[in-house]
Amino acid sequence: MSNYKPDNSQLAAMFKALGNPHRLALFKRLSRCCTPGTLCDAEFAVHQGNRQSVSELGEELTIAPSTLSHHLKELNRTGLIQMQRDGKRVKCWVVPETLQSLTAFFGDSL
Repeated sequence: MSNYKPDNSQLAAMFKALGNPHRLALFKRLSRCCTPGTLCDAEFAVHQGNRQSVSELGEELTIAPSTLSHHLKELNRTGLIQMQRDGKRVKCWVVPETLQSLTAFFGDSL
């Protein structure tokens, strides 16, 4: 287990990123489709046992593929997800240390 602790400015950036409804929905989807720390293909996100393409995910969220890409990059920039290009595919995953830090933040706040 890592001792990673984001500072207040990093936490504020994460909360700001999650303040966008589309990014929040994407983060929740990635959190549900993959165990944190394991790879998920952004090209094929698992949804209810079926494979779903990024364009279908974008349509579901009523956003264009370029906007979807922007939102994924913003989640990556703030440290909520990691992304890795693999040819034409982009793999992304939820950063488990970040989830642990957010959980600790809310636990300390109560």
